Amino acid sequence: MSLTALALLGYITWTILLLLAIAALRLALVLGGRRGANSFAADGADVSPFAQRLARAHANCYESFPILGGLLLVALATWQTRLTDPLALMMLAARVAQSFTHLLSGGVLASLIRFFFFAIQLGIALRWLFLFLTHWTAF
Repeated sequence: MSLTALALLGYITWTILLLLAIAALRLALVLGGRRGANSFAADGADVSPFAQRLARAHANCYESFPILGGLLLVALATWQTRLTDPLALMMLAARVAQSFTHLLSGGVLASLIRFFFFAIQLGIALRWLFLFLTHWTAF
């Protein structure tokens, strides 16, 4: 398996793990009789600050997927993983680090650190886009 495919699977797995964490938190509240199953705000703000950060961390994953996942899929579909493999795991690490930072705190410093990890992902995406465009226009 290429590093590109591994990063794509890792990205999907991480997104699912965050979703499962949201589900587990809500299920515990429902089974504990503290909330109705249909009483949750989508953003988690009505549960706790952590639940809100968890919902946003999950949302950040699916908001970025069309770009990051899309570029990984383009590489796989066009047999050009040599362009994405070198930075694929770094992108995934930055994605997970951004989420962890989001889960740990909503403070100013944590926001700056989250932005740093987001900037790494954006930089990698722009690099990949540049490589694809220059590779395909060279022919």
